[in-house]
Amino acid sequence: MTVSITDVARAAGVSASTVSRALRGQPGVSDEVRAQITAVAAQLGYTASRSASSLASGRTYTIGVVVPYIGRWFFGTVLDAAEKVFSAAGYDVLLYNLNSPEARKRFFTKLPVRKRVDAVLSLLIPDLDEESALRSLGVPLATTVGGPRDGFTVVGIDDHSGATSAVRHLVNLGHRRIGMISGASEPLHWTTPIDRRQAYLDVLAEAGIAHEPALEADGGYTVDGGERAMTELLAVSRPPTAVFAQSDEMAMGALRALRRHRLKVPDDVSVVGFDDHELAEVIGLTTVAQPVPEQGAEAARLLLRRLEEPDAEPVGQVRMPIRLVLRETTAPPSPHRSS
Repeated sequence: MTVSITDVARAAGVSASTVSRALRGQPGVSDEVRAQITAVAAQLGYTASRSASSLASGRTYTIGVVVPYIGRWFFGTVLDAAEKVFSAAGYDVLLYNLNSPEARKRFFTKLPVRKRVDAVLSLLIPDLDEESALRSLGVPLATTVGGPRDGFTVVGIDDHSGATSAVRHLVNLGHRRIGMISGASEPLHWTTPIDRRQAYLDVLAEAGIAHEPALEADGGYTVDGGERAMTELLAVSRPPTAVFAQSDEMAMGALRALRRHRLKVPDDVSVVGFDDHELAEVIGLTTVAQPVPEQGAEAARLLLRRLEEPDAEPVGQVRMPIRLVLRETTAPPSPHRSS
């Protein structure tokens, strides 16, 4: 005989709605009562029906997540942290990997998430039409990339401030020929490379250092791209004595290129990255640390709060802390390379 939620409620001496809230981890139930209901449900062998729960509440208990690069460290780390929060709250994740212009166009044309999800976490920056399409879903929206936008809860960092601290660190060490490995080939609407490059230009101007386009190279936000970009910078007539890589993965590629050219870090060239990748400490990389998993977890928590408290004022933007972490890849320029 199938055990129903009414059977659990009768045995526990509470209402069916209290059983539902307790077993789904919702607020409004004391820890003592929740523990009692959980024990009774286990004793009776009750298993909550997702379809019945959805019909009763009007929810799907599914969160849509849209990513541009599931294989990139940043996006994968954010997704992993967010999924853990969603799963703990009883929600499934419906993932859309929009890693090509065709996939992106198809998604925003068809909007397959409509009526299939209760909220959307977007890890890409939509254009105006795409923003409008997401808002038309009528569900809570959150992101961990880009700046403030109408209808979205944005959890992120100040990219300009972080890059400023990285480049200013190189200037303060005495470097005057400072190169940058960026992500110029990244898709439109992603503001991170733009903000970090602007910080690079601003600090150079502040220090009275003339900008040289030849000291910028595109690393595509990958290790291999960083290696190619560093090789390109080493080929200019007067190579840089220091390099700011807009991501740790590109910085790792730069270190590999320098090693293959028999150059010592930081004796010959200083390198600073951005992210504090899980391997950054292992290789002694000076970098700007940002709390990547925490951004994913916080965005997930804020989406769930919107679902549980629909009448509450939504949070527009949350800025997470960043800091410069000094390790072994930066030092003052050697006298023979400081010109």
